[in-house]
Amino acid sequence: MRIQGKRIWIAGQFMAASLLVENGIIKQVAEYGSAQEDVDYGDKRVLPGFIDIHTHGAYDFDTNDGEPEGLRRWMKQIPEEGVTAILPTTVTQMPDILKKAVANVAAVAEGEYEGAEILGIHFEGPYLDMDYKGAQPPEAITPPVIEQFKEYQEAAKGWIKYITLAPEHDPDHVLTRYCSSNGVVVSMGHSSASYEQALLGIANGAMSMTHVYNGMTPYHHRKPGLVGTSFRVRDIYGEIICDGCHSHLAALNNFFTAKGRDYGIMVSDSLRAKNCPPGGNYQLGGHDIEIGSDGLARLKGTDTIAGSTLNMNKGLRILVEEAMVPFDTAVNACTINPARCLGVDRRKGRIAAGCDADLVVLGDDYSVIQTWCRGREML
Repeated sequence: MRIQGKRIWIAGQFMAASLLVENGIIKQVAEYGSAQEDVDYGDKRVLPGFIDIHTHGAYDFDTNDGEPEGLRRWMKQIPEEGVTAILPTTVTQMPDILKKAVANVAAVAEGEYEGAEILGIHFEGPYLDMDYKGAQPPEAITPPVIEQFKEYQEAAKGWIKYITLAPEHDPDHVLTRYCSSNGVVVSMGHSSASYEQALLGIANGAMSMTHVYNGMTPYHHRKPGLVGTSFRVRDIYGEIICDGCHSHLAALNNFFTAKGRDYGIMVSDSLRAKNCPPGGNYQLGGHDIEIGSDGLARLKGTDTIAGSTLNMNKGLRILVEEAMVPFDTAVNACTINPARCLGVDRRKGRIAAGCDADLVVLGDDYSVIQTWCRGREML
């Protein structure tokens, strides 16, 4: 299979090129028109497939459901927004529910499924701060204990690759050090940590922050907090929800201006209501939520934001066209940066020989024309 186009995103820029794809891998990148093509996308933009490392669900499925067919359906359909790899994300609940959820992800990931690749599990909670819990169920929040986390990881067969925790509630940073030394990215979030506490978290192995601005101490010029830490420490990753509602467009611009092109990560933080018809009754962590006209989910009867229904291709449009973030910075945020954060950038997040043939073809309006998942056309 040979795919070519005049605007293929290679090494941080568009160029005319031809891609030879064999067995789901890009085997060669050659000059445009150098060989007979099977598909020619002309002037349409061809980008690396999007990677969403914080997403609870879509299509009326939630990771905590622990139901294999729903997870397979999600993976098969999510390429319609250009997503080719994903971390199904749990929400804080009781241990039996969480163990079932992570075991389900592991079973599907190790079996047969189509579409976006499951790269691991994002374990959001239950080791969080009560004051900044957001929509996380308070009855299930608990102090971090290594032995309990080991039980979750055993149920997940080692598939937990990313964990959100509040560093100020991790005594002596024991769990942070354990996770970071055992292949699990530690992200600080749902936290009341001060700037100094956040620095200690980083010094003990934390590599990222979860949905910057949301679920954390706000920025103040005398108390920088977690937001100030994300600005000041430019070489740790920071997730951010780019729907223009969780954070003001100016705040999105401020974040990426401070962070630069290599450490910001766009996430959807999407819920089961994404890509479902308007209306309907939904839950998050056993609590009722409702979807507003702005696309935000809120705990029912409150103003507490509970997640989004953001599509990743729309997030890219918002960043570039409305938040005025440079195009290369915005593309990196949903491709190579999450791949580097997870340590899979040798095969994900870029278009190069030896990488998986994960591609998304965008129209000028950011609509998804075609998505390729490991060399397979999905739309």
